[in-house]
Amino acid sequence: MPDHQESIISSDEIDILQEIMNIAFGKASADLAEYIDIFIKLSVPDVRMIPAAQLPSYFAEMVGERERVSIVEQKFWGKFNGYALLVFTSGAESELISILSCEDPDLFRDEPIDDLAKGTLMEIGNIVVGACVGKIAELLNDVMAYSPPVVLLERSVADIIPDDMFNSADSAVILNALFCFENREVNGMLVLLFSQASVVWLKKALSEFMEQYA
Repeated sequence: MPDHQESIISSDEIDILQEIMNIAFGKASADLAEYIDIFIKLSVPDVRMIPAAQLPSYFAEMVGERERVSIVEQKFWGKFNGYALLVFTSGAESELISILSCEDPDLFRDEPIDDLAKGTLMEIGNIVVGACVGKIAELLNDVMAYSPPVVLLERSVADIIPDDMFNSADSAVILNALFCFENREVNGMLVLLFSQASVVWLKKALSEFMEQYA
């Protein structure tokens, strides 16, 4: 049985993860700005480890229990495994469609509105998730594979957590960055969730990352 301390993220490791998340989201922001020429404002990332059973209440607190959200969900795996969740508040997809349509007026011509919204969110998700997770993997000396993204429109907060994401007895490492698009009514959050099974490798990778600067 692994030592209990091997499955716990320390406060120093949380600080390192915050810095890595800042770097990674900076890469995602730059890639998205290059695509749609809009600046993204980012909050200080929230990094914590909680029992998986508390994830529904965590998201209810972050978003609002009665709010509707649209979600881009993507699984990734390498030396550590997890889920990326790009969560937008209700109505954001309409604003994103407007942004992308301004960049290319023919991009979405004649598409049904739901297909249009899903295509738009998937396009944004591919850029943000790919850049952010890819940069984290690069910094921690890993290479990621990804499942196809899944887009869910106008869902309840309870739908943010897929049923098969975690065992209720497990713990989850959360990397959560809130963001907004400058001068646009678009707010959301990028959440990366790692299972407890990835923690031992993650701690080793963080230690090796810091050794570069010792």
